Amino acid sequence: MNTIFFLLSVQAVMGAFDNLWHHELQAKLPQRISARYELALHAAREAIYGIIFIGLAWFEWRGACAALLAALLLTELGITLADFLEEDRTRCLPPFERVLHTLLTISYGLFLGFFGPVLWGWSQGPTAMVWTPHGGISWLCTLYGVGVLAWSMRNVLAVLHLSRRAEVSPTLIAMTNGHLITPAVLVTGATGFVGSALVANLLRNGQRVIALSRDARQASATFGPGVWVVESLDAIPPETRIDAVVNLAGARVLGLPWTASRRRTLLASRVGVTAAVVDLMRRLQQPPRVLVSASAVGFYGASPNASFAPRDESAGPRPGEFQSDLCAAIEHEARRAEGLGVRVVRMRFGVVLGRGDGAYPMLAFSARLGLGAVLGSGRQAAPWVHLDDAVGLIRFAMAQGSLHGPVNAVAPDAQPQAAFAKALAASFGRRVWMRVPDAPMRVLLGEMSTLLLDGQNATPTAALAAGYRFTHPELEGALRALRSPKL
Repeated sequence: MNTIFFLLSVQAVMGAFDNLWHHELQAKLPQRISARYELALHAAREAIYGIIFIGLAWFEWRGACAALLAALLLTELGITLADFLEEDRTRCLPPFERVLHTLLTISYGLFLGFFGPVLWGWSQGPTAMVWTPHGGISWLCTLYGVGVLAWSMRNVLAVLHLSRRAEVSPTLIAMTNGHLITPAVLVTGATGFVGSALVANLLRNGQRVIALSRDARQASATFGPGVWVVESLDAIPPETRIDAVVNLAGARVLGLPWTASRRRTLLASRVGVTAAVVDLMRRLQQPPRVLVSASAVGFYGASPNASFAPRDESAGPRPGEFQSDLCAAIEHEARRAEGLGVRVVRMRFGVVLGRGDGAYPMLAFSARLGLGAVLGSGRQAAPWVHLDDAVGLIRFAMAQGSLHGPVNAVAPDAQPQAAFAKALAASFGRRVWMRVPDAPMRVLLGEMSTLLLDGQNATPTAALAAGYRFTHPELEGALRALRSPKL
């Protein structure tokens, strides 16, 4: 049995990694309405694994019980095959996830090969569950079983939540060729955090939407038939009527270290798409009315010695700093559209706070555990904006014909990082006890550490002057809204 328990352990470890890395962090399945069926399959498979782990840890399954266990093992195999089909239908799996699934399949096949003769031997005896503990191995397998059963319940709850969301989501109408004659809104980065919220908002308001996505299957499954999904802007014919373009595409800036290769990737994913958007506008028979192009408050650079000095839209960049150079390059490319008579709004976002993705879920998780921390001095500004206002500002920029140029998409209630961390912890009834010194972070993260340790006290001067009214102007109220359960 030692080989069998070893193979089960391999299956447990690889399966846990696949769930956490691919399903949670990469695909974010629990936040996608289109992933309900896949999550239901995962929940059923995990429940079976929980029974197998705990059942084999303490018992021998004799007679008819062996037949029941065999049925569970075959059911798991059927669920896995159905899961493969569903994944291919709804999303494009990255190479590493496909490799891991292959390894899981091989591992499961080896387990069945070794366990099959044992199970056959058990089936020859009288029906009974024979108590057969295996010392520490039994407790380890029990731990696996409890963990996977808890994850199964968690996926069941996610399926129920997503099903309720699906019931209240608006009914979408197939587009056929309507996008050619009815003005649409083109959204790049449509499956991203802000992009998906914007698309949902546009659809609720009866807008036709064209979505640019690298994964058309995932985007189509997410948005439904009411959105025309393209993987390349070249797929859009010149006669297409596009009223507005919202350019949100780009890889995450905070994440992997800013190596030379990573910097090239960030530039290509943001500047390259912006250039392609402008090229599309040149091809269109009638250029769009407005381009809202996402930038960031990183345009103003790192300000370690004066990080809380106000920065309105008239402040300039800091050449030589990567975050500033990146934002300046994006905005420079976007401004080329002005030569085509397009009104260009350069939206400089702070940290967008919302459920499901972005910075808030991880920060909230840490705060719940009492692990909120002051970073460095804590005096650096932490510009933020609630997701509702991020979408609201984009819609406002699309509609407000007099608004153009840079717009700081940040809430008026600027806070130092220490105050932000304390407010977040307080929203969960916790306190901030930890402080992370800046020197180790600067050594480990390099220039990327400036995103965390050197802030920009950007003020929404242009938005307020144009008449925008924030839904969540104050940090305490925004955190309270995020903390409250959604209907």
